[in-house]
Amino acid sequence: MKLFRLKHYLPKLPTGIYGRAALILLMPVVVLQLVVSFAFIRRDLEDITKQMSQTMVREFLLIEDQIQLSATQEEALTRLTPVLAPLNVGLRFLDPTEAVPGDEIPFEDFSGRVVREAFTIGLPRFQSIQLPRSRPVRMVMESDLGMVELEFSRRRVTAAAPHQLIVTMAVFGFMLVIIAMAYMRNQLRPIKRLADAAQAFGVGRMIPYQPRGATEVRAAGAAFIDMRARIDRQIEQRTLMLSGVSHDLRTPLTRLKLSLAMLDEDEAEPMLQDVKEMEDMVDAFLDFSRGVTTSAMEETDPCALVEEAVQSWTRQGKTVHLVEAVGNRMIPLRAAAVRRAVDNLISNAVRYGTRARVSVAVLQKSLRIRVEDDGPGIPAELRGDAIRPFTRLDPSRNQDRGTGVGLGLAIVADIARAHGGTLRLGTSEELGGLQADIVIAL
Repeated sequence: MKLFRLKHYLPKLPTGIYGRAALILLMPVVVLQLVVSFAFIRRDLEDITKQMSQTMVREFLLIEDQIQLSATQEEALTRLTPVLAPLNVGLRFLDPTEAVPGDEIPFEDFSGRVVREAFTIGLPRFQSIQLPRSRPVRMVMESDLGMVELEFSRRRVTAAAPHQLIVTMAVFGFMLVIIAMAYMRNQLRPIKRLADAAQAFGVGRMIPYQPRGATEVRAAGAAFIDMRARIDRQIEQRTLMLSGVSHDLRTPLTRLKLSLAMLDEDEAEPMLQDVKEMEDMVDAFLDFSRGVTTSAMEETDPCALVEEAVQSWTRQGKTVHLVEAVGNRMIPLRAAAVRRAVDNLISNAVRYGTRARVSVAVLQKSLRIRVEDDGPGIPAELRGDAIRPFTRLDPSRNQDRGTGVGLGLAIVADIARAHGGTLRLGTSEELGGLQADIVIAL
């Protein structure tokens, strides 16, 4: 089957649906015109030209016979006068000192070469032929009385304007292709709108979409709308469930804290620590539920947002430095969600390390927020598991320095995906610990 794949022969095919549809529409028209043109030139035009040339050959043989019956050139002209007029052919004898002209056939004149071939075969004493574009045709042949130049109209040997069929076919073919491409564009526009709506939904944006176009496209659009609604309901149910469970847990936790406050401080301290860990878990659940929110985008300066987050952690006494901020410009973001993602990365960095380096770069086509630490890092084979919800990598991260439910990086990954981006984990070249990059395409 690979033998019939166009990509095997044309590796640089258009990638868009409109370009490919135009190529599919254009290629058969071009191939058909080439085949028809070749068949017309090689068969019909060549056959007609040969037939007309052979008719002229018979007339020239008649003229040659009359010359052979004459003793002088004057007698030959007198004898041929009644013959040349009906044949519409002019004749003159070349002066013996006059050079015989060579062939004159334009390069693109296919019919002229066919005429010369027919004359060469049919006239044994043929010498040369001149087929200029705008003047009559002149043919030179040898006779018993000297070189003879015969002049006649080109219409006698070639069809009138043989290119008209090809030109007409090419012009009308081009016009029909343009009209078909215009209609094709109208038919493909609903598919483009469906693709735009799907791409926007993939990055967490809801744009108005109504199924249009052909029946199949309408069916695909309706299926997309149903799918989008089901996913929205699932996200909403998940968010409400996590928020409800986390919120309801706060009440018994508050009662436990009040009860423990009445106990002896030394006796209550371990239990208060457990309650504190449970509160942190509840906060993590709430953050995770808010991390998948579909709030509207707003114009945000990422550099200012990251700088504000770094200053907040610095005020808490943490060693966090903003080492780079490139490209101060406004881009559409969910500011609260991105701020939560940056806080989670910095929190992980200062929990498992002693200091953190933060950088942000707003490039032409992407946004990159990087957080590095000097902690133990995460082995390459475990980085895929690290961003999965409720996954804790005890061997690779120092749990003595903090606890959690394994949602920190999962929240960041969810927020990055909601913006059409990704979370990349690596090793910091500067600090040797974990390097976490939020990369969002713009």
